Amino acid sequence: MHQYRGRMIIHTGSMFSGKTSSLEKDLKRFSIANYKVVAFKPIVDSRYSKKEIVTHDKISLKAMPVETSDDILREVEKRSPEVIGIDEVQFLNDSPENVLSNIEKILGKGITVVIAGLDMDYTAKPFEIVKELMPKADYLHKHHAVCKSCGADAWVSHRKIASDKRVEIGAIEEYEPLCRACYKKAMINDKLNKNQETFI
Repeated sequence: MHQYRGRMIIHTGSMFSGKTSSLEKDLKRFSIANYKVVAFKPIVDSRYSKKEIVTHDKISLKAMPVETSDDILREVEKRSPEVIGIDEVQFLNDSPENVLSNIEKILGKGITVVIAGLDMDYTAKPFEIVKELMPKADYLHKHHAVCKSCGADAWVSHRKIASDKRVEIGAIEEYEPLCRACYKKAMINDKLNKNQETFI
């Protein structure tokens, strides 16, 4: 595993594509190889647990809740890990520039950084931090869920509930993975339903 020393590994894609599961597997492999591993998660993501990273199939991993990448850097300097994991990086309450700067500092210490994050929001707009991190990655894995409508590779997470907030923490009740074609059909239906509601 020494070839990953000071490298950045990114797992990205839509919801339900296995990003967090892949992060958990990577961190577990490093732990088995006797590397000192510390995992982090944004404090805002408390869907399943406040102090654990939990995959949608309920596999869990202890993690430290943080607000920003500054918190991560402070803990890294305090704990001196060899590998860190950051789940749902797009939910950090931070500017992309600051996250990039802090991750570069961590990588500069020879620490391996494994990251999982959504590439796009429910409107198919890229999350800025993930967009900035992807070209900087040493290893980049784009994961695909199965389209809930047709069974093809999913492209984006379609929000099923009525909300215009960009960040709406949820799971299978609130979101569904869709391919590009099925997403476009769903967006047309969403607009029609919204228009109908205004006339009722």
